[in-house]
Amino acid sequence: MKPVYMINGFLESGKSEFIKYTLAQPYFQIKGKTLLFLCEEGEVEFDSEILRQSKTEIEVIDEEGDFNAGHLAELEKKHNAERIIIEFNGMWNPKDIKLPFFWNVEQQITIINAVTFPTYYTNMRSLLAEQIRKSEMIIFNRCDGIEDLGSYKRNIKAVNPSADVIFEDSNGEIDEIFEEDLPYDLNQDVIELDNQGYGIFYLDAMDHLERYIGKKLRFTAMVLKPESFPKGYFVPGRMAMTCCAEDMAFLGYACEYQGAEQLTQKEWVQVTATVSKEYWADYKGEGPILHAVSVEKTKAPKEEIISFA
Repeated sequence: MKPVYMINGFLESGKSEFIKYTLAQPYFQIKGKTLLFLCEEGEVEFDSEILRQSKTEIEVIDEEGDFNAGHLAELEKKHNAERIIIEFNGMWNPKDIKLPFFWNVEQQITIINAVTFPTYYTNMRSLLAEQIRKSEMIIFNRCDGIEDLGSYKRNIKAVNPSADVIFEDSNGEIDEIFEEDLPYDLNQDVIELDNQGYGIFYLDAMDHLERYIGKKLRFTAMVLKPESFPKGYFVPGRMAMTCCAEDMAFLGYACEYQGAEQLTQKEWVQVTATVSKEYWADYKGEGPILHAVSVEKTKAPKEEIISFA
């Protein structure tokens, strides 16, 4: 199988700079050729010396119709490449990609210009979501002067919770701290979570569970009772729309509650619970576990679906 590395992003997001930097690194040097597909004309040109040293050859594909399995296979055979890098056109939908069957996508990375991100997120959200949905890594560059990077990360995690999100400014990678951006006070005796608050808690607890251990939360939730769960556990959570109506997900963590058997599937409850970090099989390791202090029946909220818009 030929290893393939997909680099996604809109025009002038920094894809070419990222590829140039990567090609120049010693860890990226291998025996045999690298074939680089350029699918759009950017402002950055590739230095001939870097291409020579990294044994990289370039093929330009300007037309989306030419980006098909047969044509790609012909070009790969022409160069007899050991691996493939694709600088994908940001205006083409990654969902429509058809690669040769003997190619294997080893890694997908999406590069995002932090300055233009709000515009693309507002106007081209579905296309942006397709770029990041299967990317293992999301790199935001040009983050200088941008204050609310926490919301950027939450927008990405809503679509791809497992992605690594990296922020870079002119000095390099940023070690971001977003606690001050949370829409609730972690020092309250009981942290009240509204619609927005619950969604942010769910996403933030994935990366910063330490903030919530021992804290008491109160929120309105729908009951989910998976058949695989042990007695005395259920999942209180909310349906969320991450980018469009067709892209819905149930957001919830396992909750210990002695009266779980008396709860009805999909009924609405108000949950007051403390948070701990414990092993859970579905997490494939340790993660957030809620311990209910009380679970009371309640009415469905006015807005049943959380939106990350």
